[in-house]
Amino acid sequence: MPTKSTYKNSGVDIDTANDFIDRIKPLIKTTARKEVVSGIGGFGGLFRFDSAKFKNPILVSSTDGVGTKLKIAQLMDKHDTIGIDLVAMSVNDVVVQGAEPLFFLDYLATGKLELEKSVKIVEGVIQGCRQAGCTLIGGETAEMPGFYKPGEYDLAGFCVGAVDSEKLIDGSTISVNDVIIGVASSGLHSNGFSLARKVLLEKGKLKVTDKISGLEKPIGMELLEPTRIYVKPLLNLFKNFNIKGLVHITGGGFYDNIPRIIPQTCRCVISRNSWEVPPVFQVIKEIGKVEEKEMFRVFNMGIGMMIVAAGKEYKEVIHRLEVLGEKAYMIGSVEKKEKKQSLVCFSDT
Repeated sequence: MPTKSTYKNSGVDIDTANDFIDRIKPLIKTTARKEVVSGIGGFGGLFRFDSAKFKNPILVSSTDGVGTKLKIAQLMDKHDTIGIDLVAMSVNDVVVQGAEPLFFLDYLATGKLELEKSVKIVEGVIQGCRQAGCTLIGGETAEMPGFYKPGEYDLAGFCVGAVDSEKLIDGSTISVNDVIIGVASSGLHSNGFSLARKVLLEKGKLKVTDKISGLEKPIGMELLEPTRIYVKPLLNLFKNFNIKGLVHITGGGFYDNIPRIIPQTCRCVISRNSWEVPPVFQVIKEIGKVEEKEMFRVFNMGIGMMIVAAGKEYKEVIHRLEVLGEKAYMIGSVEKKEKKQSLVCFSDT
C-alpha cells in the first residue's frame, strides 16, 4: 500500500512547532510591558500606545539580523546568547534616535525545528528584551525542509520604539567644540564576522575551541560574546543631559557610521590612543595582516556606542555612564570642516 503523503513526512512537524510555542509562552510573558494587550498565539501582537507618556510621538522602527555570527554559534553548538545579539542590533539602532524601544518581534527559520535548540535561541531573545526593557510581542518560526542544511538556522528581528518629536536626536544640533564620548563594546558585537572568520578560521587555520596567546577564552567564546545593549543607560542620560547625537558602531565601523549624524560643516576627530583596543581585534589584525584603516571601517574596535555632547557636560556624562556600569572615554571632538577634509579623521594625540 502506498505511503500517504503528510506534512510531517515532507519535513514539517506541526506538533513540534506547537510544543515549541507552549514552551516559550511563559518565558515571553516575563518581558510584558503594561501596554501589551494580547498574548502569544494571535494573528498579530496588540500594543496599546501610552498617550500619557508620549505627547507628540514619532514611531521609530528597525530591523536586523546577526550576520555570519550565526556560523560561530552553530560551530560551537551554543545557542543561548545569539538571541541577545538579535535584540541588541535593533534596539541599539532605535535608542540612538532618542526613542524608547517598546516591542520586538523575531523570525526564526530552519530546515528542521529542533525543540531544545530553538528554545535556547528564544531564551536569548527574551534575555535581550529584558535588558532593553521592551516586550517580545510576537514572532514567526518557519520550518523549511530542503532550504537549510541540517543544523542551520537564520534569525531576523524587528523593533518599534517611540520618542516625543521635541526629544528626537538626529545630530542636527551638533556643533564645533562638542565632545565625542565612546562607550565600550563587549567585543565584536555582531558585525565583521565574515572577515573575522576568514582570518581566524581559514587563514589562521584555527578551530573555535582553540585558545591562543592574548585571549582569555577559546576563540569561539570570544567571538560569541553577546552584543552590549545600551538602551537603559542611554534612556537614563536623556533625562538630564542634552545629548546631541548618538552613533551605534556596527557594519561600516567608524568611517561609515559617524557621517550618518554629523552636519556637513563639521568633522569628527577621533583620538585613537584614548581607549584600549580589546585583544581580540589585535589578534585579527595580526593574523590577517589587516590594515588599521580597514579594521576601523569593519569593526567597532572596542567602542560600541558614541555620544556627542556639549563640552561643558561631557565629564558629567562620563561619570553617569560609569555609575550605570558602563566604561566610557572621551575619544574625540567636533571641529570645523574645511572643503577637502573628510567627515571622520584620526589623530595620534
